[in-house]
Amino acid sequence: MTADAGLSVEDVLVEGRKRSNAAAILSKLDVERGTPILSFSPEQAKADLEELPWVKRAIVERRLPDVIYVKLEEREPLALWQEEGVLHVIDQSGEVIASAKASKFSKLPLIVGPDAPDHAREVLALIQSEPELGNRVKAAVRVSGRRWNIRLNNGVDVQLPEEDANDAWSFFARIERDEGVLERDVIVVDLRLRDRLIVRTSGGAEKNKTKKVKGKKT
Repeated sequence: MTADAGLSVEDVLVEGRKRSNAAAILSKLDVERGTPILSFSPEQAKADLEELPWVKRAIVERRLPDVIYVKLEEREPLALWQEEGVLHVIDQSGEVIASAKASKFSKLPLIVGPDAPDHAREVLALIQSEPELGNRVKAAVRVSGRRWNIRLNNGVDVQLPEEDANDAWSFFARIERDEGVLERDVIVVDLRLRDRLIVRTSGGAEKNKTKKVKGKKT
């Protein structure tokens, strides 16, 4: 009766779609042109749409007389997470985006470690707090669920402390700007000790520099 009265679906308007598959959206809506619009359930459509891998939230409305309106909020990729040699794309909350192919997101930062996604936002903020140094980062590796090693693109490992990691990273950035530590034969920069920076070279030598950074040896 509603179709006879002109209350039938003539158009579906979707806003906010960037990466979600259009055919999958229409399949979840399960509506065709000519369907009585009052028989369409926005609540069910919302629940079904939010099952799609890229959809974080969905708003679905009947706009009488003949339009189904959908507004999507999609999940934003944050980083690549390496788990047992396999790369996954994670979103801003650290959840894996199941359908995302890592090969299409190769420019995202890389994190490694079983619990790395739970702490991804904090370590990425730390890295980005020093842009010049951050541009040289290849990966952030979570160690024993407590702290991070930052692998630079020249192979150097920067070992951050469990506490006050931001201060340690900023200190190292200042030292690098002033002294060009990374231009030397360095393989490890150890910032885990409370009062000093230790540089290890490929020949096994160590050099110490006092620093004003609090932290624990781990």
